[in-house]
Amino acid sequence: MTVVTRFAPSPTGALHIGSARTALFNWLYARGRGGKFLLRIEDTDKARSTDANTQIILDGLNWLGLDWDGDVSSQSDHATRHAEVAHALLADGHAYKCFSTQEEIETFREKARAEKSSTLFRSPWRDQPDSAHPDAPYVIRIKAPRDGQTTLHDEVQGDVTWSNDQLDDMVLLRSDGTPVYMLAVVVDDHDMGVTHVIRGDDHLANAFRQNLIYDAMGWDKPTLAHIPLIFGPDGKKLSKRHGATGAAEYQAMGYPAAGMRNYLARLGWSHGDDEFFTDAQAKAWFDLSGIGKSPARFDFKKLENICGQHIAIADDAALLQEMQDYLRAKGETPLSDAQADGMLRALYCLKERAKTFPDLIEKAQFILNERPIVPDEKAAKNLDNVSRGILGELTPQLQNASWSRDILESVVSSVAASHDMKLGKLAGPLRAALAGRAVSPSVFDMMLVLGRDETIARLQDAST
Repeated sequence: MTVVTRFAPSPTGALHIGSARTALFNWLYARGRGGKFLLRIEDTDKARSTDANTQIILDGLNWLGLDWDGDVSSQSDHATRHAEVAHALLADGHAYKCFSTQEEIETFREKARAEKSSTLFRSPWRDQPDSAHPDAPYVIRIKAPRDGQTTLHDEVQGDVTWSNDQLDDMVLLRSDGTPVYMLAVVVDDHDMGVTHVIRGDDHLANAFRQNLIYDAMGWDKPTLAHIPLIFGPDGKKLSKRHGATGAAEYQAMGYPAAGMRNYLARLGWSHGDDEFFTDAQAKAWFDLSGIGKSPARFDFKKLENICGQHIAIADDAALLQEMQDYLRAKGETPLSDAQADGMLRALYCLKERAKTFPDLIEKAQFILNERPIVPDEKAAKNLDNVSRGILGELTPQLQNASWSRDILESVVSSVAASHDMKLGKLAGPLRAALAGRAVSPSVFDMMLVLGRDETIARLQDAST
């Protein structure tokens, strides 16, 4: 059997980070088994669905690197097929025409609320002939069992049992002939050959209603896996009060996609004690049995730690490209060709201590800024008359030195020793001259990245 998973978001808003994790789990499960990962836009809610939101979803998935198989499917394009299934159920006696009006249904519910009884609507038309009102508008409802229990097996939740008297005869087709979401989901999953439905546990109750359609149509049922939601640090459902919730926001905050994938995979799923892993490892390891039943808590410190580890091992050229994409996502101008070239040379000494792209860019200011370098207030304190004189003495010695780390360290150490100084004492003035900062990468790394001419020019600027 070929594994087929799907991600089916509604284009009614931004791609929530919880939905992004759902997409990731589906992607990992399919990719790790040589299966297919499909993308279906559930746009039956035409009043709220927009093309702009659909594009946001696609952009978010592309940023996360979650590629899908085949074309993007639109649920609304299959409305005719959905209606056909509803009428087939009607013809087979598994569904019926209900002529109850919205006013009658609301009157029933108001009375039930007043009497503190169940508001579950029981249509009086369930066992009436379809021809009772041939010209009146009607909806098509499925016939749900009225007694007994239904048990569904879920790969995360285990066996879950639902009392059938809590199931309503849900509407399949509205009075205007349009299908409802519950019907459309089942028909599309069946027609697309979906073998595993991996989604949030807020859909668990829906599984019992959708199961009615599978049973009535005699279709094979997909394996179910309902994953817990993501909570904030306070143990409540992740929302705006906790900070960023949309995938696009995390890209604009400068988190690398590989780190985001790693962290989201680990958020609610585990493989032993492994915290940091590659995509290849995640695909090989990911299994539904590793998903916990309890909600996962979002932790920004853990996210940053994981992202930092991924930045450290990333290919320099790929990292530079993603950094450029980050700047565009944030609405800023990408690095110029000259800046990008300098950044590429500098990444080897920057990326091991950076956790986000803003961190990288901050540490790279020495190569991104042009002369004259103006020291900030803290760095300027390291440039007194004595230190300027020492830099002036150092400059001609560097002009004739071989430009390698060992030689540079030897020359600088020799000048420091001639003034009875430790190397660390001279590093402060050098940082101020080369970077304009009191905190920077190693002065020798900066020299190697800047090159002989630029290094000497900056030292000359600072010593005059």
